[in-house]
Amino acid sequence: MTQSAHAYAYLRPSAVLDGAGGRRLDLATSGGATPLGAAANPRFFAGFLADPAPAAAALLAVADVAAARYHQPRLRASLDPVVTANGDRLRFESFSGCCGVYARLDVLEAGLDGDEIGHGTTNVDVNNPLREALTRIGPADPLHLAVGPDALEVTSFDGPLVEKKVPLPERWLRGFAETQVVAAGFEPRAELPAAEAVRFLRSLPRGGRGGVGWVVPAGRTLRPTTRPVPGAVCLPGPERLVALQRVLRHALALRVYGPVAAGAPTASAWEAVLPGMRLTLTLSPDASRGFSGEGGVLDALATGTAEQDAELVSVLLAWEPRIEVGDLAAQSGLSPERVRAALTRLGTAGQIGYDTAEAAYFHRQLPYDAGRAEAANPRLRAARALVEAGAVRLEEGGATAVVTVDDHIQRVRTDEAGRLSCTCLWWGKYRGGRGPCKHALAVGMVRGESGA
Repeated sequence: MTQSAHAYAYLRPSAVLDGAGGRRLDLATSGGATPLGAAANPRFFAGFLADPAPAAAALLAVADVAAARYHQPRLRASLDPVVTANGDRLRFESFSGCCGVYARLDVLEAGLDGDEIGHGTTNVDVNNPLREALTRIGPADPLHLAVGPDALEVTSFDGPLVEKKVPLPERWLRGFAETQVVAAGFEPRAELPAAEAVRFLRSLPRGGRGGVGWVVPAGRTLRPTTRPVPGAVCLPGPERLVALQRVLRHALALRVYGPVAAGAPTASAWEAVLPGMRLTLTLSPDASRGFSGEGGVLDALATGTAEQDAELVSVLLAWEPRIEVGDLAAQSGLSPERVRAALTRLGTAGQIGYDTAEAAYFHRQLPYDAGRAEAANPRLRAARALVEAGAVRLEEGGATAVVTVDDHIQRVRTDEAGRLSCTCLWWGKYRGGRGPCKHALAVGMVRGESGA
């Protein structure tokens, strides 16, 4: 697994400080992107948290996921959460070290009381003393929040006082891209009121491996089932929802999202509704299966126009909290399908996320490029090699294609709905559940070049 060093540079550690004006939560920021360009330590917000106790608990939950490995837990992870300011909210995001759990805390406008919220993306320092201080925050006292230093504080430091260098696996980077593709296919499946949400979450296993389970909406609660009956929602590795335990006493409701079709194990999203906030955990289809290998971005990366379209669409993004495909299509002159492919490609550079609660994309800016994710994907590289070798032959009528690999022949078929299937072992094992195989990708590339 390829790894690169990712460096954080903070002017000082994040901390909860006591002063004459009350308690103050100072979150230190590292290098990030803003509308004015790159900034060493951007400042995004200064003001009060409307509900300090649930906000502190939710921040801890995001940090819990960043520090966890749910698969092979003996290996530690240590990644600082990403924060994006979208003008009307702050989003805190993290991935588990195993890439199987994605956490996002959306602190909405109703949860913040202070200065104008900025625009941009950076990392925030979450250290052990800060974690301990956050556990002691109660609802009684006002809590001031500062995300990033003010101008006077910046000039008072000669350079970074806190530096961290951590290994960042390529699969962790690709996870951001895959989750936005997966989440875009989710629909609301159930909503539990506070009391039922607490009862259900407390009934889940805390440790060990719970395997892949299913739950069925039953009135105002969820009932476990041993198989994917109609209406069931997949709950893969229920012990991975442990981070939600942090916010149980503050939760107003629990919302569940997932694909409608039942069958094979699927990803799902679990959203705790909090006062002025939402905390969402998205689980991969299995605890041993990270999001990075799902293959949801491959069709878009293989599209011949996606790279050029992505360059055009990226100019129209401005850290918007809601990105509407129809609006981008009208502004860019592209079809909605090409806009979605462009957004998926931008997602491989960490520029696009998806909010299941609002059924809309949002913009962030991470220091990665789409070409890096494409180069790191073995199926995409193999498909391009097949095309370059002339291994793909489209049969008359276009519904079937033959792909010759050494002395093996694979047939790729397209049904009336445009879905591809293949005779290869990969397709036989996953049935499209982990994205297209290299043969189907190669056929799609050839059809795109030929206009078939």
